[in-house]
Amino acid sequence: MKIAVFCSANKNIDPDFFTLTEEMGKWMAENGHDLVFGGCNSGLMDCIGKAVKANGGRTIGVVPTLVERGGRTFPDLDIEIPCDNLSDRKDLMLAQGDIFVALPGGIGTLDEIFTIAAAHTIGYHHKMVILYNMKGFWNSTIALLDDGKTIPFIARYRKERTGSLDDQVLRAIDNRLQYLRKLEQRKSEILSAIESQGKLTPELTEKIQKAETLVETDRKSVV
Repeated sequence: MKIAVFCSANKNIDPDFFTLTEEMGKWMAENGHDLVFGGCNSGLMDCIGKAVKANGGRTIGVVPTLVERGGRTFPDLDIEIPCDNLSDRKDLMLAQGDIFVALPGGIGTLDEIFTIAAAHTIGYHHKMVILYNMKGFWNSTIALLDDGKTIPFIARYRKERTGSLDDQVLRAIDNRLQYLRKLEQRKSEILSAIESQGKLTPELTEKIQKAETLVETDRKSVV
């Protein structure tokens, strides 16, 4: 599956963020997950890209023209998807990613988080955003979201201390990807059955209703 990661391109941030990001990249590669990211060669973007590649994983970079012209493209991309601007980048990452994980980042990362969340709210997709709260980085954002009580589909995990990659985050990602695989399998089975029978039977109608129930449950759930 493809894990889209939003994160900082700033080099001058807490060194612990780099350690935890590297661990996440290693875990992704070892578990066969592709990285979808902004494709920059600096900060946490560079860190997670290198970690994924060092452990045999695949990187998919969505790179704006301005970044490429400035010579700031991550040099070891397996797939480079060019785009005109940041709005295009968000649209392409949304299309590419199966799940979204936000690491520490600045205004660009916030923009990406809320764009994905807003699109979920009005029904464009049913994908989850996970805030990986390294050393409490997202605490103030979490407090804001909790006050609003409007975003049950953003999973929040507190990472108050340094240390190894948070097991809660990994379980959340794994659970979500397993759910997506099951949903894809059900959709495939339904489409195959419709194609072979040429019509909707009561049994197929029941399967479709179950799939729709899953989607509706997903709309309200927290990983």
